[in-house]
Amino acid sequence: MDAILQAVDNQEIDNINKKLIISNNPDSAGLDIAKNTYDVPIEVILKKNLSKAGFDAKLIDVLSSYEFEPSNSIICLAGFMQILGPHIVDLFKYRILNIHPSLLPSFKGLHAQKQALDAGVKVSGCTVHFVDSTIDTGPIILQKCVKVMDDDDETRLANRILIEEHKIYKLAINLLINNKIKIKNNKVFIDSLKQ
Repeated sequence: MDAILQAVDNQEIDNINKKLIISNNPDSAGLDIAKNTYDVPIEVILKKNLSKAGFDAKLIDVLSSYEFEPSNSIICLAGFMQILGPHIVDLFKYRILNIHPSLLPSFKGLHAQKQALDAGVKVSGCTVHFVDSTIDTGPIILQKCVKVMDDDDETRLANRILIEEHKIYKLAINLLINNKIKIKNNKVFIDSLKQ
């Protein structure tokens, strides 16, 4: 989140008119960063006592109250450890992005770097994808490979992958904002890829 907000401030991500940070964790360090470093409005939606549909409804209410419309808004998940339900995913279809620290479809879910190391792969990496109704299965926008070193542990591999995550997430956001992404048969086509 910090890298995305910094990229917006530095105009590495363009055409952003307004921003909002929503967390399901009131203790998230990102809330302080958003508010105090970037002066971005923040909202917290607690999952406690809410069904998935109830959480989605609250999330949609908050987005609506800030006048974020599904047709011209982008939701970027960054450390948001709440699975979104079908109502918001359908409402914001192909407008919700997520970054995952593996080369999907391999190593979905939590601890992707550990899964990669345990599997003994020689190459790992990261994936920016659209969010759909299941975990880490939406159409893939961009991927970046990272070599797995013989002496890697989960932290070292995660740190190298994170560097690439920041690069491709910014690029994917720009591609979506500038209408460079087309989806056909669950496959992403990019009109022009500037790096």
